[in-house]
Amino acid sequence: MKYKMLGDTGLLVSQFCLGTMTFGDHPIFKDLGGLNQEQANTLVKQAVDAGINFIDTANVYAAGRSEEITGQAIKDLGIQRDSLVLATKARSGMGPGPNDKGLSRKHLMQQVDASLKRLGTDYIDLYQIHSYDALTPIEETLRVMDDLVRSGKVRYIGASNVPAWLLSQALSYSKYNHIEKFISLQAYYTIAGRDLERELIPLLEVQKVGLMVWSPLAGGFLSGKYSRSGESDSGRRNTVNFPPINRDRAFDILDVLHPMAELKGVTVAQLSLAWLLHQPVVTSIIVGAKKPEQLSDNLNAANVKLSDDELKQLDEISKLPAEYPGWILEYTKADRTLS
Repeated sequence: MKYKMLGDTGLLVSQFCLGTMTFGDHPIFKDLGGLNQEQANTLVKQAVDAGINFIDTANVYAAGRSEEITGQAIKDLGIQRDSLVLATKARSGMGPGPNDKGLSRKHLMQQVDASLKRLGTDYIDLYQIHSYDALTPIEETLRVMDDLVRSGKVRYIGASNVPAWLLSQALSYSKYNHIEKFISLQAYYTIAGRDLERELIPLLEVQKVGLMVWSPLAGGFLSGKYSRSGESDSGRRNTVNFPPINRDRAFDILDVLHPMAELKGVTVAQLSLAWLLHQPVVTSIIVGAKKPEQLSDNLNAANVKLSDDELKQLDEISKLPAEYPGWILEYTKADRTLS
């Protein structure tokens, strides 16, 4: 297992992060999860044995059950808490009241304590905002996140599913007010969905913010179950079309992935994950699984090497359509390039 620094910090995290959305049974997550404590323990042990030191969850996953099961797994397996980088998130609704959601001081201070209790720990390594809150000023959110770090309940703070303009605003506010800043972004990024490259990836690179990738197989579309000739009889994309993709473009990519995977003796999923591992901006890939063999297959992507020609072929078939202002920046930079 390889490790990378998470953003502009000294914190080392494994190149794969165990995602726990599959932990816990809840009607909202019935197509995504459903794993009980014993099944979750098996996956956590498998991940830790493989060298993973990074686990990601969220308060909203299975209405809190994911956090409870994750915390119990750490205890059941006798894993030293300090050996792990434990991440969770808050923002989504956790009750019927008007203040039971969002990124306000009231809600975040309630939720961090609730997460600590469910996880059975006295600190969270990475506390992330799960998305954007249109009602709460980002300044209020950052101030309370800074307070949580100062209190010792949280070690680092991160963001997830936010636009580039908001992340830039947040980083600037933190810098000029000398408070804690977001060290990471958790975002959707796959070879079949490269929208992140338009604005967010350049920002991450310039500001030295780490990238945690969620749904790296595009909600199972890149698992190898699907082809242009016909879709799999099973798979969550048959019931949950998430994340949304351009299916025509995605099938064009699969038309290249399938023969390349066969030639290399690997799975389509491994090849898709290997492409992400070859992207310098990626810090850690969040992999979730229902079965040990799925997790094993994903982790073996670390052994897949892509040549320059293979990377070029994959980049060409999956590249984003030209969009303003990107195309004019490419046009105007020609006279300011060092030879």
